[in-house]
Amino acid sequence: MKYTVKDILRLEVKPALGCTEPTAIALGAAAAASLFPQKFIPDNIEIWLDPNVFKNGLAVSIPGTGGLSGLDLASALGVVAGDPLLKMEVLKPVRDIHVKEASMLVEAGKIKVNLLSDHHGLYVKTKIKCGNDTALSVIEELHDNIILLAFNGKKIEDNPLLSGRTGKKSESASDLEKELKTISLKKVISLIDDFDMDDLEFIEKGITMNMDLARYGLKNRSGLKVGVTLKELISKNLIAEDMVYNARVLTSAAADARMAGAILPAMSSAGSGNHGLTAILPIKAVADHIKADKKEMCRAIGLSHIVTACVKAHTGRLASICACSVAAGAGAAAGIAWLMGGTSDQIGGAIENIIEDLAGVICDGAKNSCALKLDTAAGTAVKAALFSLNGLKVNVTDGIVGESPEKTIRNIGVLSSRGMAETDKIILRIMLDKIVSSK
Repeated sequence: MKYTVKDILRLEVKPALGCTEPTAIALGAAAAASLFPQKFIPDNIEIWLDPNVFKNGLAVSIPGTGGLSGLDLASALGVVAGDPLLKMEVLKPVRDIHVKEASMLVEAGKIKVNLLSDHHGLYVKTKIKCGNDTALSVIEELHDNIILLAFNGKKIEDNPLLSGRTGKKSESASDLEKELKTISLKKVISLIDDFDMDDLEFIEKGITMNMDLARYGLKNRSGLKVGVTLKELISKNLIAEDMVYNARVLTSAAADARMAGAILPAMSSAGSGNHGLTAILPIKAVADHIKADKKEMCRAIGLSHIVTACVKAHTGRLASICACSVAAGAGAAAGIAWLMGGTSDQIGGAIENIIEDLAGVICDGAKNSCALKLDTAAGTAVKAALFSLNGLKVNVTDGIVGESPEKTIRNIGVLSSRGMAETDKIILRIMLDKIVSSK
């Protein structure tokens, strides 16, 4: 394999503050704003977004804003306070005064948002005008992949914000996805042996970050309160406490916090913070329940990240299907099966079980109710692994299940990227109609 586990972790697993779509919008704005030689107040800001960035950034709370949302506000915050060198933590410097300044820009009508309804793939273009000066940035393919910067029409070739400082697409990310589409599950599982102490420490850092979000969500009764409600149901003796329950509580509580705009980063996986929550926290819950060795837990989570990336390579970076369910869910199921001593066939069975179970879950944008989907994904990941370990595996004759886990993953990719293209348009149309009718 051309890429090492370190390459996969570097490209696919990163800290991210807030939902990655409004964060990408803020990053594009902050990158363009950084080209101006001094502090400025923009005359206008215009952004162009692909349908999925538009959909996912529409309603989710932005960190540090007290629960505010909006594509225009995310862009304004990037200009007013964003630090583009922080990449997916670009909004870390945001304070109340910056929220007021950004809100004033929005209220003054200085930000125009354009939907590129026919564009395929992640895309964020930002143009800022101030007086006679114009700055431009373009993000493509990955949320932090800045491929173009220009000032007053002149393309900038050497800037630390540019991917590879070349202004070209991130070939390493594209090449990695191509390779992940062809790699066998047995080869993926064998990569577990390649994790060194630095890798395991990095993975453990992700566990700590995502557990902090879970604790925050429970303590502060954040968002939709899915995690809190599950805890209350236990206290009322309405549901039972087991490792499936613990996986659901941790994962949904972290999503409650993140979707409500908690000022805490998540360790993302395959370009999504919510993927990171699902890829990590169910395995943490199972590891705690069975009292697993910490290093083995981290290896299981490393496997989860790689499987998540493999599924996402097929479904696309952003899609109409809920990849928290089928991609990160598959990663978590694989990691749990491995952690509990599963063979490669049982790990593959866990992946196929959850894909067959949750293949129809749609992505209708990032928002508080994502916590419900992460609750489902986390619990189903544990059950999918337990089923497979105990001899239950869906048959090749069933639905989209293929002759192998690899074929099943390819099938969910075809369903997502081609079969549900019209579904994505209808989802966005429904969301936009709600906005129009509320005015």
